[in-house]
Amino acid sequence: MNFIYISPNFPENHWLFCRRLQENGVRVLGIGDCPYHKLSWELRSSLAEYYWVPSLEDYDEVYRAVAFLIHKYGRIDYLESNNEYWLEQDAALREDFNIASGFRPGDMPAIKRKSRMKEGYARAGIPAARWHLVEDRAGCEAFVREVGYPVIVKPDNGVGANDTWKLNGPAELEGFLARKDRTQYIMEEFIDGAIVSYDAIVNSRGEAIYEAGNLTIGSILDNVNQLKSCRLLIRDRLPEQLREMGRAALKAFGVRKRMVHFEFFQLNRDQPIGKAGEFAALEVNMRPCGGILPTMMNYAHSTDVYQIWADMMVYDRSLKQVGERQLCGLAGRRRSRRYVLSVEQALREYRDQIVEAGPLDEALATDMGDYCFMARFRDMEGLEAFFDRVLEEKPAD
Repeated sequence: MNFIYISPNFPENHWLFCRRLQENGVRVLGIGDCPYHKLSWELRSSLAEYYWVPSLEDYDEVYRAVAFLIHKYGRIDYLESNNEYWLEQDAALREDFNIASGFRPGDMPAIKRKSRMKEGYARAGIPAARWHLVEDRAGCEAFVREVGYPVIVKPDNGVGANDTWKLNGPAELEGFLARKDRTQYIMEEFIDGAIVSYDAIVNSRGEAIYEAGNLTIGSILDNVNQLKSCRLLIRDRLPEQLREMGRAALKAFGVRKRMVHFEFFQLNRDQPIGKAGEFAALEVNMRPCGGILPTMMNYAHSTDVYQIWADMMVYDRSLKQVGERQLCGLAGRRRSRRYVLSVEQALREYRDQIVEAGPLDEALATDMGDYCFMARFRDMEGLEAFFDRVLEEKPAD
């Protein structure tokens, strides 16, 4: 089996997807814009060949790289980046080289445009926020009269929480309209809820062979726009309603042979969309959860999700078991904030719980923090106390 992995060096932990494929007998061929000598030795030893391109943004360069690898190694069975940013390019390459597995360009609008995702969630019978595509002031004002302030605006085809804003009144709406460019934005009613996820590794029959979920404590928008500390956890077990909704969404979106990250709200109070504690749709992401979260799943469930994914790609089932389940939390610190405990003090105080600690790549730091501690706990009380302690800030001077 020949597998082209696009940008295998980012996020850094993606070398493990390549290594597990290699260990399953797959020939893994990398294409990326990081010079070969700067790749980690773990990644280099996981690849049969690596083709460097000056820029992954240059489709012609990447096209030539794929053509070279096909000429040298023959038919390509799979081409993936497991990265939201490259989903559309992955699809175009599959189309141009007739690689049968995975999404094609015609599939992209339904899984990349937030307005089109609403249709998929509707097919699954999952409630979603009311929305409006931003065209002019009059349309925005009419929508606000329907749903009230605050409202959320974000690119209809965007990645993560980038360029996402909460507008609290007419003045902020005016400011948004004054600064917006030609990007197509979607405006949504504000949902008061925690952001949670349904994550799954899905076989060729659309069946989830592994399921997990995360919970962000606090506001992701505040984390990003106000550079607040990040509190995030991988659940030990999924709530049953969330599991049922996640599986319904897999079917509605026709997911096959992928690891996916579907986001939902868990409502903090009764609202038109549902009652407190219930779940509502946010958006779908047809790739693994971001950054180091797959590694956090390993710690939470005593397993190896990289191996489960590779087994799915090769055998269409999982050969790896899930072991003892715990909560795995990530406490993300910001360079711009001063904390009561030094890194060394936190590591000493929680030496029995912290499993990993270190700086995060700049591209991930916006959402998760510049430096993170990853720790395991058997109950929420212990995890919440850990968050409070290691993220406690010094008083302002």
